[in-house]
Amino acid sequence: MLSIIIVVLNLLIETSVSLTVKVPPDPIVAHVGSTVILPCWISPPENAEALEIRWYRHDQFNNPVLLYNHGKIQDTQEEPYRNRSSLTLRSDQSGGLKDGDVSLRLEKLRVQDDGSFHCYVSGEHSYDSEEVVLKITALGSAPVLSPKPLDDGRVNISCESSGWYPEPSIMWTSDEGRALRPGGTSHSRGADEMFSVHSWTAVSLSDTQLVSCSVSLRSGEFKEGRLNIQGIVSSGPSDSSDSSDPSGPWKGLFFTFLICALLGSVGLILYKYREKLTGKKPATEICKEETPERLTKEVVGDINVEELRTHAVEITIDRESLHPDLTVSKDCKILRDSEGYNHTGEEFPFQLCAFGAQRFSSGRHYWEVDLVHSPNPPKNYWIIGVVKHGNLITRDRSALTPSRGFWFLRSDGPRGFYTNTDPPVKLSPTLRPERLGVLLDYDDGQLSFYNVTERKHLLTISSRFSGSVVPLFNPGAGDLCPLIILDCPKPEEPAESSQPLLSNNSSDA
Repeated sequence: MLSIIIVVLNLLIETSVSLTVKVPPDPIVAHVGSTVILPCWISPPENAEALEIRWYRHDQFNNPVLLYNHGKIQDTQEEPYRNRSSLTLRSDQSGGLKDGDVSLRLEKLRVQDDGSFHCYVSGEHSYDSEEVVLKITALGSAPVLSPKPLDDGRVNISCESSGWYPEPSIMWTSDEGRALRPGGTSHSRGADEMFSVHSWTAVSLSDTQLVSCSVSLRSGEFKEGRLNIQGIVSSGPSDSSDSSDPSGPWKGLFFTFLICALLGSVGLILYKYREKLTGKKPATEICKEETPERLTKEVVGDINVEELRTHAVEITIDRESLHPDLTVSKDCKILRDSEGYNHTGEEFPFQLCAFGAQRFSSGRHYWEVDLVHSPNPPKNYWIIGVVKHGNLITRDRSALTPSRGFWFLRSDGPRGFYTNTDPPVKLSPTLRPERLGVLLDYDDGQLSFYNVTERKHLLTISSRFSGSVVPLFNPGAGDLCPLIILDCPKPEEPAESSQPLLSNNSSDA
């Protein structure tokens, strides 16, 4: 009888000492060459220092990405992940292993890292495992457009770009935004598993004067190239009345070559001095630098904050459109949720939005926002971006997309750090800034975000703005720290900088 009681007690102890592993429900998206955190934690929290923690891929249980056991990282490891993987905190508020946080940090991401990772945690009497999906993306080079005149007066234009992952799509459009039918499109994959794309189309002046070739990923990120065909088409073949002259075809070829040479010379001069004339990098530099390797260096490299601040403008909150559950300071610079506001539910309070009093319909404009105010911890909940003037804010987040006139970054506490593109791009929590810089380039259709404190470029959303846009702010609910719009100091002597404003183009699909 005593032995039966002991067995029952052992079974009760084993079943009561169970653990549950939790991971995010959505895939984690990250760029080639960057660093990412794959969150995984024990719920309810318990000390994991004495447990076995094993991260592995597919059926490689015995050849793990990382193995923690007996209180330390073991040497047993899948070779491609050696010196690239470690255990880390999933957020600034995490207590680490003592709090059951067993998240994985991966550095120098490669295309081969795309796919699922298993988070396995085992104790003396129980174990659990969950799967985290990692989506790897790579933005390729700017599309290069090459024209070739045809005998019928049209121009055959080819578009080429390389260094993409996953396989991109390509779209041809006219200067009016009308879709042009491609003559054909082909994709190829290199030894590095990156994709190259080549497409072509034939157009005439009756179709359009300006041809655009856009290469994009499903996440909404894209690169675009444009070509004006007017000068090329107007230098077509000789009139049929000259067919009796044997030199006619040669004359046509000569003049075609001459015009192309002249246009090329003028273009080369403008191309060479474009940076001085417009403040933008020449396209040759873009094409050269935005290889995957160079792009990686740019994304993790320092930005020139002083150059950004040459475009600084004063931003204030428009009191007349202020949500009743928000409070703003007398100078219209400090914004937070009202003291009596009671946020119910787990959804982000999208309706708590405030608009800037300034409207923009051209040019470059830059402003900075402080998201930490000592001694309070940094803000975890906020929205910062721009919105088309006159748009109304709704609780329905599916309506707050670039196609409907909203462009922003959203920090939603432990749930992540996202763009509002469709589908959204999730950024690593480690990129969450304490001071955010925003650069609106209306004419080029770009909204760029920067971590000013660490002098890093976060992301650029590319779109086509129309009408006036205004700054958009949402301080979220429950944070101790307010959202503070700063007055940017302008350099006394703005100098021509050798450091570019970094751009990682993306857009809504």
